[in-house]
Amino acid sequence: MAHKRIRPFNTRDTYPEQKLDNDLCHAVVARGTTIFLRGQCPQDIDTFQNIASHDPVEQTHKVMQNIRQLIEEAGGRMEHLCKVVVYLTDVRHREAVYRTMGEYIRGVHPVSTGVVVTALARPDWLVEIDATAVIPD
Repeated sequence: MAHKRIRPFNTRDTYPEQKLDNDLCHAVVARGTTIFLRGQCPQDIDTFQNIASHDPVEQTHKVMQNIRQLIEEAGGRMEHLCKVVVYLTDVRHREAVYRTMGEYIRGVHPVSTGVVVTALARPDWLVEIDATAVIPD
């Protein structure tokens, strides 16, 4: 692992009533070059066009692809991801969003915070995720 992960866990153990499978942890100790990502939304980061879907799974795939692309453009890898904050407009999308996000963070164990908000910047957006990564020294 790129960083020291303190108390790693999987959400299937902490939320047994939900169908989740996310590798997370309680704390990350990292040294290196920090990458602060703007909250990523379900849009193309080159054209700023929204994806054509109102499905939370498809929107989350696009958000996580954007996060991966930006980390890689900064010279890092997904294993350098340290923290995500997930913003949802509907708590009923939580399981679908977290299951999808889990596909991208398997084995990484970032810290995570989830927040339900009234709305995001565009009415079509169901999910926004902001992320912080650290490329080790």
